[in-house]
Amino acid sequence: MRLALILTTAFLLVGCGSSGGGNTVSWKRDEWGHRPGPQGFTTVIIDAGHGGRDPGAVSRHTGAREKDLALDTAKRLQRKLSGKVKTVLIRKGDTFVDLDDRVVKASRKDGAILVSIHYNSGPSHVRGPETYYWRVDSHGLATRIQRELEKVVPGESGNLGKKRRRLRLTRNPDVPCVLVECGYLSNAAEARLCNDPGYRDKLASAMARAIVDQQRSGDAGTGPRPRPLNQPPSRPTDPPGS
Repeated sequence: MRLALILTTAFLLVGCGSSGGGNTVSWKRDEWGHRPGPQGFTTVIIDAGHGGRDPGAVSRHTGAREKDLALDTAKRLQRKLSGKVKTVLIRKGDTFVDLDDRVVKASRKDGAILVSIHYNSGPSHVRGPETYYWRVDSHGLATRIQRELEKVVPGESGNLGKKRRRLRLTRNPDVPCVLVECGYLSNAAEARLCNDPGYRDKLASAMARAIVDQQRSGDAGTGPRPRPLNQPPSRPTDPPGS
């Protein structure tokens, strides 16, 4: 493990540069993701959270179910990326897909990234988008998505913003991956916004812009990359927040 960490650090320092683009990395699948963010990738795997018997969060303000909003947003994102990059939907309808099966499907393709779409729930005063990542090669993409979402969200309050968190859809895939919480269904004002198809279309446009920018420029302009962390894959038995 010590040798692996030394080699990883050397790669990041020598092969990645400071925080610019122009990476010449071959986007093969990689277990750890201790490398620059993706540039020139060919496929975006879009994962609509929950589905089937798992509704996700349900808004007490509008009755909207997270699984339905996530699928609608995923399909909107797919349409906006059409002609720019290949897209694959993890689920196309109201079906249940186990988290580990989502990881397996995402990890099958080289030259791909994974974007998992969700809607949040929490204290009633909290609102705004959050973007989670774990791998070093996902930091730039997470930064871009969070920036673009915040441009179209009318207000943010108490949310986590961009956050490094070891989840099954941020740690376990063998490709760059992020999980996006588009807004809080537990906040009355934001729940009504998220229930509006026109607003969801704006959220999808924001994510599409970020993805295309990452494909074109890599990590350029997204700040320093975080240090590599050699943590094991996320498991359902992990303590919350681990």
